[in-house]
Amino acid sequence: MNHDQGQGATRPTLVVLHGVNLDLLGERPVEHYGTITLAEIERTVAATAAELRWECVCHQTNHEGAFVEFVHRYRRAAAMIVNPGAWTHYSYAIRDALELVSGPVAEVHLSEIDNREEWRRVSVIADVVSLRVSGKGVEGYVEATKELIRLAGVGNADEAVNAAAGGV
Repeated sequence: MNHDQGQGATRPTLVVLHGVNLDLLGERPVEHYGTITLAEIERTVAATAAELRWECVCHQTNHEGAFVEFVHRYRRAAAMIVNPGAWTHYSYAIRDALELVSGPVAEVHLSEIDNREEWRRVSVIADVVSLRVSGKGVEGYVEATKELIRLAGVGNADEAVNAAAGGV
């Protein structure tokens, strides 16, 4: 998996940005996050993107300003998955940065945020993303990857998604 966007890439790029505390997946409460690690999520997303003939770039930070900088840096990527963690619920700085992204963006959460604490049920980024997936664990990332690639319409995305699903 590519952790940086190389120059001259010939395939479209899916950027995956993970926010605060997601580096500690595997240690966080199992009832909400399962036992999967961040590295396992990134390998799964990168493999799914590769099957669909896309590049994948992943970053994680515990610093809100760094997350915003990543959004700025990759704002012209073909598609983006974001899991800002707790910032989802109050960071208007991240929301405003996501407004500038030209490709489709998916908000993904491992846990079902609508069934958790009251404060987690609010997403300040919901109105600037193309789709939201929560409560599906790593499969939510896979679902978002396939849907973003379809929405991006880069190359023959529908054919690639169908082929990966065993159809066509």
